[in-house]
Amino acid sequence: MKAHAVLGNAQKLDGGAMFGNAPKAMWRRWAVPDDDNRIDLACRCLLLRDGARTVLCEAGIGAFFAPDLRRRFGVQEDRHVLLDELAALGVLPADVDVVVLSHLHFDHAGGVLTAFRPDTAPSLVFPNAHYVVSEAAFARACRPHPRDRASYVPELPGLLQATGRLERIEGARSAVLGDRFRFHTSHGHTPGMLLAEVAGHHGPLLFCADLVPGAPWVRRAITMGYDRYPELLVDEKAALLADLHARGGRLFFTHDPLVAVCGLGKDESGQVVPVDPLASFAVEEL
Repeated sequence: MKAHAVLGNAQKLDGGAMFGNAPKAMWRRWAVPDDDNRIDLACRCLLLRDGARTVLCEAGIGAFFAPDLRRRFGVQEDRHVLLDELAALGVLPADVDVVVLSHLHFDHAGGVLTAFRPDTAPSLVFPNAHYVVSEAAFARACRPHPRDRASYVPELPGLLQATGRLERIEGARSAVLGDRFRFHTSHGHTPGMLLAEVAGHHGPLLFCADLVPGAPWVRRAITMGYDRYPELLVDEKAALLADLHARGGRLFFTHDPLVAVCGLGKDESGQVVPVDPLASFAVEEL
């Protein structure tokens, strides 16, 4: 299986919101804020090709926002960057067989939609793809809480369901993807978030989604202001990272602008920490 890190549209968000209750004096060592206190964020996707099919783990924020919302949410480009990046790797939208969505917040799922055009309703950009999401995450998108309603694209659940190729899973396995993919479910950031683990010759690779958005968040107590249940997330993160460390696993980061993949080690206090960071990731055999 070939694997590539593929960038989508970049984003800037408030650093305080991204680092939760960590003081700015601490988090500014990991991310430099601009004059509006915003930090750079990637929307990185994982492209997997095994010869028979093409799988995309998430699609980033995309370019579906109208210009005023694009500015509000700090989206940096008005074109659909992910499609350009895929094309550079020889992958057209019609070539994508499966899209795995950890959850349906717009910065993870908005890239499955076409770029904004005035007076034109959004549509799905991958015409042949199966979509994999958890039952709980799909239900949340259909009936969001007032606290996170703005994080969803109202039209998206209906568009996904209308394809007839939507798989809503409740366990660790996807019928569409088979046994090489294992799913962990996390509820601390949002109910039912799926974390895709892919088996590899050098240990498993975990698509961390928003459980661990980037290398600074590997620290056990660091969470985001966007997390629904921060204490639960801390416990979920500690358990999963300990398990991955024991199995020689690596982490794939969606939001870290500087680090795509890292390994896991332990510091002198026994805490799991990121090691061997890679700014890009492209392997001919996972």
